[in-house]
Amino acid sequence: MTAFDNRRAPAASRRTVALCAALAISAGLGACAPLVLGGAMVGGAMVASDRRTSGAQLEDQSIELKADARIGSAVGNRGHISVTSYNRSVLLTGEASSEADKAAAEQAVRGIENIRGVVNELAIAGASSMTARSNDTLLTTRVKGALLEAKDLHANAIKVLTERGNVYLMGRVTEREAGRAADVARNVPGVQKVVRVFEVISEAELASLQPRPASGAASAPR
Repeated sequence: MTAFDNRRAPAASRRTVALCAALAISAGLGACAPLVLGGAMVGGAMVASDRRTSGAQLEDQSIELKADARIGSAVGNRGHISVTSYNRSVLLTGEASSEADKAAAEQAVRGIENIRGVVNELAIAGASSMTARSNDTLLTTRVKGALLEAKDLHANAIKVLTERGNVYLMGRVTEREAGRAADVARNVPGVQKVVRVFEVISEAELASLQPRPASGAASAPR
């Protein structure tokens, strides 16, 4: 997730460095070398829990960078706008100073090629305080913890972000997982509202994403 306001430049720079490093790794290493993305390793001993492809994860980072730049050109430093891309679906959260700025931010993002859609959840309000953002960060941590405790969910496949006490859930999940995750998040103290921004997949699609045992694995003793 990236956020645009007059204090965001260092964060954007860090994201640029991270994206360039990831691209360099994927381009420069051999086909069997591991690629670290989203806290997991692709192609090595660990299996990424993120249900996007490694290419989609890199593209999402690129979309967020482009969106930051375009929103900056469209609305300047007015408001506090966060951009989150997941599998090329873009979520806008935070605060815009006016309906015109809210529409301008969305229009700027819609001009980025290869995105699948934009969900505009910007509030018309002044930029939130650092205290409010700290509270949102704490609430995000609590929701993630609750999802981890739910043994019937793959918590690492669900992205959680919070704005003004409203929790947004993203990820590629089944309808069953979507409903369960929303219920879990809704019961965390302090959550004002839960907004599902999921890409719903079938149970069959989910099964196809699960890691399969190696073909050369030894059979179990009889």
